[in-house]
Amino acid sequence: MSSSAILRTIARGPSSTFFRAYRPITPSRAGAFVPGLIAGSSLNFSTSVARRSDHEETFEEFTARYEKEFEGVQDVFELQRNLNNAFAYDLVPSPTVLVAALKAARRVNDFPTAVRIFEGIKAKVENNGQYQQYLDELKPLREELGIVLKEDMYPEESK
Repeated sequence: MSSSAILRTIARGPSSTFFRAYRPITPSRAGAFVPGLIAGSSLNFSTSVARRSDHEETFEEFTARYEKEFEGVQDVFELQRNLNNAFAYDLVPSPTVLVAALKAARRVNDFPTAVRIFEGIKAKVENNGQYQQYLDELKPLREELGIVLKEDMYPEESK
């Protein structure tokens, strides 16, 4: 093939039959298709079940759901994912949820995450009095599992 034939092929652009998948979306369809947001599509990356927004979850339902989630934890990834999800809400999880989370941390043998649970509580509560109430409530379990608080391990940093 001569060099002029190659230049003509390049100048012509892609063939309409070979590169058909790369055609641009027409303006009339631009708002109708968003890649990755198709319901029931394999393009979605989330493995969680979509929640209906017409039902407002009560605190009791939230507590029961996360207690069940933490009871089923089998590895560190699941534990940390559930903790991130639980602490992402605009509330502090109940002590029963935290008990389930601490027991799950012990079950998967993850001491650092158990310590981080208390750091998460400290970040979520409004004042030190509330944090102290959580510490008092969870003290027997902390002693049973041998969980030391960060402020006990590094007292000079907590000043």
